[in-house]
Parts: sequence; C-alpha cells; structure tokens
Amino acid sequence: MGKLIYSMVTSLDGYVADERGDFGSWARPDEEVLAAVNDQTAQVGTFLYGRRMYQLMSVWETDPQVVAQSPGSADFARLWQRADKVVFSTTIQHVPTARTVLYRQFDPQKVADLKDSGTADVTVDGPTLAAETFRHGLVDEIRPIVCPVSLGGGQPFLPRRQRHDLRFLGEQRFGNGVVELRYAVVGS
Repeated sequence: MGKLIYSMVTSLDGYVADERGDFGSWARPDEEVLAAVNDQTAQVGTFLYGRRMYQLMSVWETDPQVVAQSPGSADFARLWQRADKVVFSTTIQHVPTARTVLYRQFDPQKVADLKDSGTADVTVDGPTLAAETFRHGLVDEIRPIVCPVSLGGGQPFLPRRQRHDLRFLGEQRFGNGVVELRYAVVGS
C-alpha cells in the first residue's frame, strides 16, 4: 500500500506562487535540491494533477530543452516519464504524455483505490487538487520544500479553512538555505 504525499516548493510564508501566479526563479531547485527531489520521485508510482499543474509538468516529456537543462533535470524527466499520471480536468481535451489518464471530475474513491492497490507512493501536485484530497482525508504526508523567500501573499501551499494535525517526521537542509520538512497527517 502506498502513501499519498503532497509536496511542493513553497516560500517561507507558505505560498507556492505570488499574487500574479508567478513562482519565477525563487522556486527553481538547484542541483543539490533536485537530487533530493529525484530520490523521492524514484519512490512515486503515480502523480495526481489538476489541469494547470499537469500542463506545467508535461514539459518533462514534451520539451527536450527543459530535460537538457542539467543532469538532475534529465534524471527527473526519466523518473517522471516512467510513472503513471492521473489528470482531473473538465477543460483538457486530451493528454499528450504517455502513461496518463484523464478524468473529468475528481473522484476520491479512485484516489483511495490507487493508494490501496499500489506498492509505490502517490503524489498530489498543486494546491487546488491537494485541497480536495485533504478534504477527503486522503493525504498521508506533506513535504513542503521551503525556500528562503517571503512573498507576502499569493497561492497558499495548504488549503484555507481546513485544520490538519501533523506529526513531525524529519527535515533535510540544503546549502542554499532551502529546507525540506516532512510531516505525517494525523488521522489520515
């Protein structure tokens, strides 16, 4: 049985993008952080996406320039391409990446079945879809990758108006000031 993990790069004050939706250069991991992300991605069997996050992430299969940015980028692309992708969207007409299935609406039972039947972890990527998985009690762990920047507002990492008790599991610090935190969601 796999765990459902929510992990994203976030600012110190808890935002994944600023008020204009930009995450610019502050969220781009350096090679040390990317190596740690790749270690975690190697444990992922399925990625869950909404429309925006899927369109952002699909470049790891559709844009050779992104893949060629660095050895860590090439490793991430290989790991991303070998995993299954599930996209929940009412507006996307087709998905251009392999190993990808499209559903027109979020179905918490499908997500629970993925967790129960899998041997690898499942990740939910993107704060909007993550809020749905939190609302249905599906998230087992959160792993914010906290960057040393304060945005002052924008798209929050965690859902608003939802309380979740957490148990600290660990941290990893990086030379550039980034810290990855790991928490179990208590009661999930």
